[in-house]
Amino acid sequence: MEHIYGPVKGLVSLRLVTAVLTLNAGEIALVDWAKIVDCGDAPLTFLDNTMALKQLDKAHKIISGRKSANSSYGTPRIITLGGDHTTTLSALRSAYERWGQVSVIHFDSHLDTWDPKVIGGGISHYAGVNHGTFLHLAHEEGLIRNSSIHAGIRAPIIRPKGDLRNDLRCGFQIVKARDIDRIGTHGVIEKLKQRVAGSRVYISVDIDVLDPAFAPGEFTVWASSTPQLADLDEERLLLLLSGNALVTPGRAVWVMGLSQARPNDLMLIKALATGTSEVGGWTTRELLTILDGLSGMEVIGGDIVEVAPIYDNPGETTVLAAAEVAHSLLTLMVQKPVKA
Repeated sequence: MEHIYGPVKGLVSLRLVTAVLTLNAGEIALVDWAKIVDCGDAPLTFLDNTMALKQLDKAHKIISGRKSANSSYGTPRIITLGGDHTTTLSALRSAYERWGQVSVIHFDSHLDTWDPKVIGGGISHYAGVNHGTFLHLAHEEGLIRNSSIHAGIRAPIIRPKGDLRNDLRCGFQIVKARDIDRIGTHGVIEKLKQRVAGSRVYISVDIDVLDPAFAPGEFTVWASSTPQLADLDEERLLLLLSGNALVTPGRAVWVMGLSQARPNDLMLIKALATGTSEVGGWTTRELLTILDGLSGMEVIGGDIVEVAPIYDNPGETTVLAAAEVAHSLLTLMVQKPVKA
């Protein structure tokens, strides 16, 4: 997981916005039969990604192990707010323990099924567990079914043939972002429903599935994917960020402030601030229409991730969009009760 100030602020902002949502639909999921509980933040160290994931695994295990308020449905269903997309791996591990294998509907501009040898450099297991490999790892751990699907994909791939072969091996089909121009939102909805039919479903939404015009507050930085940064002397980089950064070779950089920066250094960091946003994405309305169209599925969990309000605009369009996505996920769960 990348340790960036933005996702921490994201949790606070999402809670504030969700508390004052106005609804377009006639249903009000927040006051329906289900009891909704804010379980707070999972305490995670920012010094060790492996340990942070273990802490998140434990948090999910504790929460999912609690009995739900409604005795007819003993296992609670969890929506995770983030934060780095690697957190979905812990959520899928927890879901598997309570619900068995699930189909994943993955809204994102990127595949996130990359082989750790491709993203992470094959340097170590530590480097290979990241926001671009977590679905590959979920497949390897047997957590997900071979009936999963991506939606909104448009980002470049590293190995044109190898990445797609690996993605198929991990059990995924692809709905590309521009498919919506040809088949519309209804066509996208039908493709998603057909793919996961007859299975329990986990829905993961990376906010960068939206076009940057609608979600500018999305941020992920990769040292390993940026040769300039990867080659930068670690001592120099630590000095550059002067205590406001966590730098691990081949991993991510946490940026909160700059000091003692040379002009070239500033240009480098500025370039990194573009994150992983990809142009040509869906509008907020299109995404919400698609999510609402999935009504009737057995959704056992979900997440909305990569939200970083510190990089949002003054109107907080990213946070507003993410909060409404969270509400749509919650509505899907309320509409279709599921017994473990």
